[in-house]
Amino acid sequence: MTVMKATIHGAVSIVNAIATGKGSTLGINPKVEVKIERSPGTGIILESENENISSKLIKKTIEKIVSKKQLQKVKLRVVLESEIPTGYGLKSSSAISTVVALCCAKLFKPQKNDSQILLAGVNASIETKVSVTGAFDDACACFYGGFLVTDNYNRKIICSKKAPSNLRVVVFIPKSRKRGNIKKLKTLDAVFDRAWNFAKNSDYWNAMILNGLATSSILNSSPKIITNLVRNGAIGASISGNGPAIAAVAKPSNISNIKKVFSHLEGRINVFQINNKKAEVHEL
Repeated sequence: MTVMKATIHGAVSIVNAIATGKGSTLGINPKVEVKIERSPGTGIILESENENISSKLIKKTIEKIVSKKQLQKVKLRVVLESEIPTGYGLKSSSAISTVVALCCAKLFKPQKNDSQILLAGVNASIETKVSVTGAFDDACACFYGGFLVTDNYNRKIICSKKAPSNLRVVVFIPKSRKRGNIKKLKTLDAVFDRAWNFAKNSDYWNAMILNGLATSSILNSSPKIITNLVRNGAIGASISGNGPAIAAVAKPSNISNIKKVFSHLEGRINVFQINNKKAEVHEL
């Protein structure tokens, strides 16, 4: 029996990629850990305390790395633990598909490079309809950490940089999971394109604020929140992904002011650190 363990982290949006196919993201520290145990037999057994995790996505990701022939000869026990809340725009699906691909590659195809591992998770996300675009930007931020700027349609990393570790990311997770109609984001494609160009030129915080104003005007939120967050010390603020979570980046000294902006809303507030660490995998 062989056991591999891999760890990856979450991320928040700087620029949503739905409208233009180009996105930007920032790594944060809540993590996903997966252990995959390979033994003689057949079948895939998934163990996770989180009922919202898509077993379909995990199985499809495994099939992208391991051939059908190989899968008929081995039993895989997949044990998954996630600190990332699912279904709020904090990149849990991208983290899960990518970390499973990484773990499987180490077990079965150690010659696979980073790009092939990332694409296995991205393609599995599209095929299981977990993501419209495959969320290449999200997968890259979870995998590499730091700032990422990507062209999702062409699966290209435009820029990858370490982010300042002295900042904090305050994330508000609303009680309601309600999301707006993401197709309407395309009506502001010129605005998202401008935000992406800010990010491409390393002006991440203006990119995030512009993205926040644009997404909140469409996705069941209020642009006023973004403005209030900036007024109270956020250097960047936006709905993350397609929401409904809202992320604000600030210096530690401004965290209490940021929390006050969220205090009248129903939901919970988390304070995360920025993650600059690449995903890791090793044999147990």
